[in-house]
Amino acid sequence: MKIPLLYGTGTLDVVLPDALDVTVIRKPNMPLVSDPQRETEDCLTSVEELAKGCRTACVLVCDVTRPVPNGLFLRPLIEQLMAAEIDRSNITILIATGLHRPNEGDELASVIDDEWVLNNIQIANHIARDDQAHIDLGETPSGTPVKLDRRFLDADFKVATGLVEPHFMAGWSGGRKVIAPGVAHADTIRTLHNARFIEDPLTRECNLDGNPLHEEQLEILAMVRDHCGSEIYAFNTVIDEARRLAFVNFGEIEDSHNEAAEFADRYCAVSVAKKFDVVVTSAAGFPLDLTYYQAIKGFVTPLEILKEDATLVVASECAEGLGSDSFRASQRMLMLEGPKAFMRRIEKKRLADIDEWETEMQLKATRATRVQLYSEGLRGGDRDLTGVEMVDSLQEAIDDSIARTAEPSVAVIPEGPYVVPRYAA
Repeated sequence: MKIPLLYGTGTLDVVLPDALDVTVIRKPNMPLVSDPQRETEDCLTSVEELAKGCRTACVLVCDVTRPVPNGLFLRPLIEQLMAAEIDRSNITILIATGLHRPNEGDELASVIDDEWVLNNIQIANHIARDDQAHIDLGETPSGTPVKLDRRFLDADFKVATGLVEPHFMAGWSGGRKVIAPGVAHADTIRTLHNARFIEDPLTRECNLDGNPLHEEQLEILAMVRDHCGSEIYAFNTVIDEARRLAFVNFGEIEDSHNEAAEFADRYCAVSVAKKFDVVVTSAAGFPLDLTYYQAIKGFVTPLEILKEDATLVVASECAEGLGSDSFRASQRMLMLEGPKAFMRRIEKKRLADIDEWETEMQLKATRATRVQLYSEGLRGGDRDLTGVEMVDSLQEAIDDSIARTAEPSVAVIPEGPYVVPRYAA
């Protein structure tokens, strides 16, 4: 049996004996949108009426880490805003980078994916460490400082766009997440990613019910509405394993996001009737597997279906290496202190150090199982800083893991963290 895993911009084949007990875990086939362009344009017809009387508009767009089909909807959305008599010089596309790097040059062009938009509309990157670029709205009831990009808050018409997919902390990406952490100040982001939120068992993929991070993001939405005195809208998309459009909607940000998440949940969360000795998965390929930082999402989502003493084998290209300097520093501290001391230290913090939350998420996996990683992009000292077992041959690692158990049960998740297996005995 040959099974292709998403890897980089292509696939990587794994070969398993036909006689082996293998379960391939995929989304059920999604009902695809028959005419994506027409349905997108139809979906946006209400924008002109909603935007009447507005002088400025800000459209939030996810950064390069999300395969959002921006080329499909940005121009129709902007044309609707212009039809509402908003001058195009008063329309800003703001890349919701959170604490990620700015998207520039060819990378920015790939994110926007529309030459007309690139040449005619002002596009800017959110910079979370720029104090003057944010407005302080105070604190949520639980004490999160809320500072958001003033270009978004000052705009008369506000739209968050994005992809609704499983997210290993916030439950689902998109919607309110494009605002916080997307265009939030570093202090807001560091609070939302502290151990109080991350260690809560309800802070997990495909879960909004009681998820404290999601609930805090909704508190931030409420504060934005109070500050601005106007509604916030969202344009949401869901795609299938082949990155084809399966769902699109537009509306008030919370309701439209919930509708998109309900649709995605029917396909992304997959019930599995048993647990496994060996699970083979990916980090979902480009762009999610550009760095080891992002690849950790593939470590966490399969944990529910692993037996004790199981092995998790992950393939992630990591073409850009480990990730940010902040993440590299966090991984060094993990290596220096060890997992228990690392966790004791960060559990006391109100403001998490930048990117150490991904190290914390990695520990959720390594505490629970043996993790092996195949990556052609990680080299030299970066391999030592992963804190997991690096393997030079994906196939050999799988074969060795299978050989350790007399009658092993094996699961393969080709799409990585975009599919969330749920154990249902």
